[in-house]
Amino acid sequence: MSETGGTVRPQPEIRQETEFFWTSGRDGRLRFQTCAACRALIHPPQPVCRHCRGHETEVGEVSGFATLIGFTVNHRFPFPGLPSPFVVAQVAIEEDPRVRLTTNVVGCSPADLRIGMRMEVVFEQAGDAWLPLFRPCAQQPRPAPLPEDLPVTGHIRPALTGPRFEDRVVISGTGASRIGRRLMVPPLDLTVDACEKAVADAGLTLDDIDGLSTYPGGGAYGGFAEGGVTALESALGIRPVWHNGAAETPGPGGSVIAAMLAVAGGLARHVLCFRTVWEATYGALVRQGRISVPQRADAEGWFKPFGAVSPAVMLAMNAQRHMHRYGTTRETLGWIALNQRANAARHPDAIYRDPLTMDDYLSARTVTTPFGLYDCDVPCDASVAVVVSAAETAPDLLGPPVRVEAVGTQIVERPEWDQSTLTHEPQVLGQSAHLWTRTDLGPADVDVALLYDGFTFNCLSWIEALGFCGIGEARDFLDGGKNIAPDGALPLNPHGGQLSHGRTHGMGLLHEAVLQLRGQAERRQVEGARTAVVSSGGLTPSGVLLLRTDA
Repeated sequence: MSETGGTVRPQPEIRQETEFFWTSGRDGRLRFQTCAACRALIHPPQPVCRHCRGHETEVGEVSGFATLIGFTVNHRFPFPGLPSPFVVAQVAIEEDPRVRLTTNVVGCSPADLRIGMRMEVVFEQAGDAWLPLFRPCAQQPRPAPLPEDLPVTGHIRPALTGPRFEDRVVISGTGASRIGRRLMVPPLDLTVDACEKAVADAGLTLDDIDGLSTYPGGGAYGGFAEGGVTALESALGIRPVWHNGAAETPGPGGSVIAAMLAVAGGLARHVLCFRTVWEATYGALVRQGRISVPQRADAEGWFKPFGAVSPAVMLAMNAQRHMHRYGTTRETLGWIALNQRANAARHPDAIYRDPLTMDDYLSARTVTTPFGLYDCDVPCDASVAVVVSAAETAPDLLGPPVRVEAVGTQIVERPEWDQSTLTHEPQVLGQSAHLWTRTDLGPADVDVALLYDGFTFNCLSWIEALGFCGIGEARDFLDGGKNIAPDGALPLNPHGGQLSHGRTHGMGLLHEAVLQLRGQAERRQVEGARTAVVSSGGLTPSGVLLLRTDA
């Protein structure tokens, strides 16, 4: 067992296909699955090489040297066997830099770490596993440059010719439950509230609804769902002819895109889409001992044994790389946090409305470098719903319909967090490029942007990926926050976003987009808003929608 301060570090789950990796350290050597045809390293282990698609593989020994490509000093998330603060890092294997390991750095002070350092493996036993940790080599060559990402545009599939499904659907209604910290009400109550409001907003009745769609579905881990389609159907008795509930969609908004496809394909006429979170109440109930936390698999243990237990830890390393590569600063991220807070002050339901200054932002407690408290969104209880309807029903609807100009859904980067892009948040570049192939509009035509901001760096990544500024140019674009203010070139998250309004996992962004395009956003209304872009998802496969109004 690995013990630090009397606390045992958890060991990874060892499976048949991963046993060779986790036991490799018995003799102090690092080993990877290797393609017999092209000699590429394959990690995590797979039955086929993703590079040449060969099926003949073997286990091969490597030198144990690697390049430090990212690290974060974790202050917020305690972990057994790792006294805080501790370093979570990513290294690129010297023999094949396309392969990275999430790990811990040992044998040096965090202040001495620099991206590009040469590292060497050392092993620490944890139960039946030997964890590969890394320390700086005694002799340090000149820091290595970060490996370049594969170009995205060459992999984007062109739009199909012929009728577009987007033209056959509209968003006819939207609704939101009350939102707050620790409301202490069952999540299904919030879901029903939001859904009833959305249906009424469309001028429909529950009997008109013939489809249900949600993210992440009934099998979601605690605190992030109400029980899925099954729970809502049981409560309301809708009897849908089509239904959908899953987490492997283009982000939380993927449930809405799926509904659009069902309506365009003639499976349903009015699909009710919903998303509920009750993370704040859930956390309170766990602390009170009234509910227990279910065990969750974590990618076969590639992250958790090293204390990478939060998306914040993983995304912090992407943010740090952006700073290293492009000169982005903490102030750059701060302008996003300040913008969202200023906008939230005009929203009566936003959780955080008090003024926030740059000094407040910079002096807030550290979560995991470079993220501080105000880089992270606000856990809350809330539900949001929208109704997707057939376009031919638009004349009979209560309010002005919001039309769908285009969607972007293509995955280009690897889905594993630590094997993906080294420039941005994973899963934004391909989806953004795909969006613009499905429309004649461009970034300059967007009047208001509702961009996913689970963390400030999520939002920065979407700004660059969607082309509102060049890749690596966010520092200049965001300087002073003028461009993203309500009267700026790109009004951003006018309701306060997830950073200040509350963490609604992307559906709150869609709700605000509908209100903006209808001219119903009251004090926070962006003048002349006729086109809105809405992104959905962070770190996971995501999606993006371009919406417009004919008004």
